[in-house]
Amino acid sequence: MAKSEMPAEFSHHQDWYDSSLQSVSDSAKILYHYDTITHGFSTRLTEEEAEELSYQSGVLSVNPEIRYELHTTRTPEFLGLDKAGTGLIPESGTGSDVVVGVLDTGVWPERKSYDDAGFGPIPADWKGTCQVGKDFNSTACNRKLIGARFLSRGYEASMGPIDETRESRSPRDNDGHGTHTSSTAVGSPVSDASLLGYASGTARGMSVKARLAVYKVCWLGGCFSSDILAGMDAAVSDGCHVMSLSLGGSSADYYRDSVAIGAFSAMQKGVFVSCSAGNAGPVSSTLSNTAPWITTVGAGTLDRDFPAYVTLGNGKNYSGVSLYGGKPLPDSPLPLIYAANATNSSNGNLCMPGTLIPSKVAGKIVLCERGINARVQKGYVVSGAGGVGMVLANTAANGEELVADTHLLPASGVGEKAGDEIKSYLLSDPNPTASIQFGGTQVGIRPSPVVAAFSSRGPNTVTPEILKPDLIAPGVNILAAWTGAVGPTGLSVDTRRVEFNIISGTSMSCPHVSGLAALLKSIHPDWSPAAIRSALMTTAYSAYSGGNQILDVSTGKPATPFDIGAGHVDPPSAVDPGLVYDLTPDDYLDFLCALNYSSFQIASVAKRANYTCDSTKEYSISNLNYPSFSVGFATANGDAAGSGTTTVKHVRTVTNVGSAGVYKAAASASVMGGSVSILVEPNELSFSKSGEKKSYTVSFTAPSLPSGSSGFGQLVWSDGKHAVSSPIALTWT
Repeated sequence: MAKSEMPAEFSHHQDWYDSSLQSVSDSAKILYHYDTITHGFSTRLTEEEAEELSYQSGVLSVNPEIRYELHTTRTPEFLGLDKAGTGLIPESGTGSDVVVGVLDTGVWPERKSYDDAGFGPIPADWKGTCQVGKDFNSTACNRKLIGARFLSRGYEASMGPIDETRESRSPRDNDGHGTHTSSTAVGSPVSDASLLGYASGTARGMSVKARLAVYKVCWLGGCFSSDILAGMDAAVSDGCHVMSLSLGGSSADYYRDSVAIGAFSAMQKGVFVSCSAGNAGPVSSTLSNTAPWITTVGAGTLDRDFPAYVTLGNGKNYSGVSLYGGKPLPDSPLPLIYAANATNSSNGNLCMPGTLIPSKVAGKIVLCERGINARVQKGYVVSGAGGVGMVLANTAANGEELVADTHLLPASGVGEKAGDEIKSYLLSDPNPTASIQFGGTQVGIRPSPVVAAFSSRGPNTVTPEILKPDLIAPGVNILAAWTGAVGPTGLSVDTRRVEFNIISGTSMSCPHVSGLAALLKSIHPDWSPAAIRSALMTTAYSAYSGGNQILDVSTGKPATPFDIGAGHVDPPSAVDPGLVYDLTPDDYLDFLCALNYSSFQIASVAKRANYTCDSTKEYSISNLNYPSFSVGFATANGDAAGSGTTTVKHVRTVTNVGSAGVYKAAASASVMGGSVSILVEPNELSFSKSGEKKSYTVSFTAPSLPSGSSGFGQLVWSDGKHAVSSPIALTWT
């Protein structure tokens, strides 16, 4: 709604909203009024009523309800947070004034990760509350967990009343996802933490001194956009400095994307918004949350593994992974059978419920293949049919990516190559056997990190000129706090209860960056959200210490910026990045003008009802002051390469956040089947003081190449101490 267009007869905008709704529906009721991150309301209407409402004066847009999905230790050491002299440990004195808002499935407040020992009074400017509900009273909050709300009106309007026999109509987390993500971001240190003896040590979040506020916007049936928007509205109004959302939906234009709309207003108020990239990889162009004012996080591995070894009757050994913590199998080999040979179902190889023939699997280890149903459920199916163990084999969709699970029976997950060899053995030996041994926890695994196969990839389908994801962070086999309502598998049949759980997803990588943003905010309270993101991106690394590029586990080849963005986050370096690429709300408005958004569309995103783009000004997406470069070239004559060249120019401005110094530029890129020339002007920038800004232009010149061609590179500004790096992606369409 265009708040400025409220008719004079109304004294309050909520009265206007009520009247507008009543004019198109006698029965509809307002679910939420929004006034912080956007102006408007949510309700439930028929298509005809929604269309009628859209024609009313002052209505900027009417967007449908969208269901979003969750993107479902050793991390501090792996990220260097334990190193002295980094500026991160100990944290600055303002660390406890930073509040991280986590929008997820709620919180299990009794976990030690929310211990408030050592925390002072709640900041005086905090406006949040501890909302009372089923199994959750005001004493659940403390000086660490300072706010908790639940938002369910949109969900209940779409799905019906919450079934309180299955989940609490309160901030309490009956799923585990929200407890895991929030403790990853800001959890207090907990000694002797582990999952069934795995990954033992001290568990802690990225910013242990930060405060936490949780907003339960996700329920058993999903996360609905009206609830998410209400949660974001509350988080900004309450006083959060960082917002973390490990959820996403399909890509959409920014003026139709509730998360993008909420994040824009949050950014305008100085709130850093971090979102997960999605778990639809390794397929290209599968990203969620691609707006340039959102920090989009992909997932990589740690240097920690949980090996489970499969030994065949022919003497061959294969290394898989498992978090099984029960009674092991005997050392002597057991009969081995391929699930496809123990079923009457066409998809019996997947070990789906009801597909295995008990008489064929009883007392045997069963080889199942990944796909369709949950990995841990396959083991339950095997056990239910009388099987005593499982080898879970990847298919081409997952390649060599290994994700450890807390299986309900002795099991090992192996890669595609091992799975194919085990299958060949099964089909060629008349009496195949196998054994499974568990190797516990191993650290120092190399190479690490590698890009997780599930991590969603670019290019950005909404705005290809903005490179996404922005960076990657640990997202595979992450240990963090867990709910007391369900077991580590999340299956209803799993009666085990654990304090901590190990799970994987970009849902896990996102709160790492959210917590790190809180750390940087505590050290540099005057930095904008864009400056914080820039520091994290330009100091990220895209190569291992030996010089080789970070690998993509799905291909075994070097990852590209479409996989890792700027690279893997490196917190100690981000404290002192040297230079930052800063952005203001007006810069993003220019970006929207460059997209040719109408005044109505801009108002939907930015709460600027009367904003119009300057017809005399030349807007360009390539001039958005982003810390990366996505350069598009047009292919001449469709698919054929031509002899002519094209030059594309990008303009950037860097701000010195360090001491005086002279930075020199170095840029290069490689293109399969062609070449590209990169000219940086000027190629030397001199800064005499902190806060000084300097601009430069990058000219990319390349010949026409076949449509679909791509190339990648890097631009680095260096003063001998700092290396301010930006990834480059080149595409031909």
